[in-house]
Amino acid sequence: MIDINPNSDGLPGIEQLRTIVGAVMTIGLILSVLALIVSAIIWGFGSNSSNPHLASRGKVGVLISCGAAIICGAAVTLINFFWNVGQSV
Repeated sequence: MIDINPNSDGLPGIEQLRTIVGAVMTIGLILSVLALIVSAIIWGFGSNSSNPHLASRGKVGVLISCGAAIICGAAVTLINFFWNVGQSV
């Protein structure tokens, strides 16, 4: 039987990599908020100007930005979940 677990001390630079990944997650969340604001403005502008195409693009942008925020926020939990699923196979 082989028993191998992740080793956080095995390679140099692991802590710096964790810091970089955390910074990228923060940037992703900030960009999601920006995309939500811009999409909401486009949605409102399209609705008020009787432009259904622009309004629908704004709605899609709102949904995509919310989905991106969910994925950025839940990335660690999702990876841990699937790691545990893989360990139980």
